[in-house]
Amino acid sequence: MSTSRRVFLQQMALAGAGTLLPQVTWSASSYKRIIGANDRVRVGVVGFSDRHRNSHMPCFLNHYKELNFDIVGVSDIWKQRREEGAAVWKEKLGHSVKAYRNNDELYGSKSVDAVFIGTADFQHALHAIEAVQAGCDAYVEKPFAETMADNRAALKAVKASKQIIQIGSQRRSGSNYKAAEQYIKSGKFGPITMVELSWNVNQPGRWRRPELVSQLRQEDIDWKRYLMNRPNEAYDPRKYLEYRLFWPYSSGLPGQWMSHQIDTVHWFTGLKHPRSVVANGGIYMWKDGRRNWDTITSVFDYGPENDPSQGFQVMFASRMHNGDERPAEIYYSNGGELNLITNKVSPNGGLTKRHAEAMHMQPNLLQEFSLSNTEAAVASANTGGDVLTSNHVRNWMECIRSRKETNAPVEAGYSHSIANIMTTAASHTGLKATFDEKTQEVMVGGKVFTM
Repeated sequence: MSTSRRVFLQQMALAGAGTLLPQVTWSASSYKRIIGANDRVRVGVVGFSDRHRNSHMPCFLNHYKELNFDIVGVSDIWKQRREEGAAVWKEKLGHSVKAYRNNDELYGSKSVDAVFIGTADFQHALHAIEAVQAGCDAYVEKPFAETMADNRAALKAVKASKQIIQIGSQRRSGSNYKAAEQYIKSGKFGPITMVELSWNVNQPGRWRRPELVSQLRQEDIDWKRYLMNRPNEAYDPRKYLEYRLFWPYSSGLPGQWMSHQIDTVHWFTGLKHPRSVVANGGIYMWKDGRRNWDTITSVFDYGPENDPSQGFQVMFASRMHNGDERPAEIYYSNGGELNLITNKVSPNGGLTKRHAEAMHMQPNLLQEFSLSNTEAAVASANTGGDVLTSNHVRNWMECIRSRKETNAPVEAGYSHSIANIMTTAASHTGLKATFDEKTQEVMVGGKVFTM
């Protein structure tokens, strides 16, 4: 008798004895998908990208033996990368790993229980749909979606399935961020009045792949499969390998960096999206043919939809031509600040006794303390092996076994994608972007924003 069927029968016996309280409906296929405590979880790689090689791989290797996981296949539409991926994983694991030309072949093989999705930004939501429809759990990189149509379709597909999804918002697995969330939700911080987010670098090569671009040949990839549901466009190796620079394959700065930081706003406050967004910027330095800006400032209004008198402002600023890549996240209240650069709560900027008494008010100064068990956020998407991402990958792996919700469920991706798409709408049109709660559409100038 197989382990999975034995577990199924044991659970049914317990249910008959009244031990299992929740009512569960089983089908013939249900127990085939049960992963028993001793069963090895077979994982596939969807996209052997830099992100996968430099981050997913070392983090997975930290935990796979203990949790009994394995990598069994690599799917990539570029011949060079799928062969390289299979070879690198074979070297790491000591056994053969099969290379698949595309996801149809991977899922058609019936060889995987879960997948890492580390493809181009615009593909994440679409590849998540493929995964859950194939009955696979998935670790899905951010940004989750770059259009609301993709965002809604992916949310619907995931919610209709029983699959375990972890969005690659690894801050949610950091103890310092968890401490910040608990502190803000406790009420001790007071109402948030302002949040400042920034992410600055001085890296002309960031998101550029000139050497790889010269190696790519059209006959070695499936260009039409790459485009998926994007408008038909002539083959361009830069748009394949440097997609972060080109809309509609990526929104660039909002999708890559802001999606991490704006997610903490949603997480800490319970708000699902901004009420409005305005944005400005341009390509001021790196005039290399890119479409996406190298500098942006976005301003968000957050608060209850039915109470405009309540709320706060969030500002995200990012530049690619000057900076040391130390992402800043500072939350302000009337009593001080919560600073996720220093991982400290302090009375800085709080209402002092002198200014309070002048208005016959009580002073408001937060007590200074450090967030417990602090872990610094690793800035680069490709440094890999950092504590936050390692914790996040482990959480996904553990939840595959327990079938519990991950630290960053699909709703987290859906929410950060709304903020990203609103930012894209504002930057592309020069208008204020809002969100229609009823239709779940991003609006500009009274019209639905589309590509």
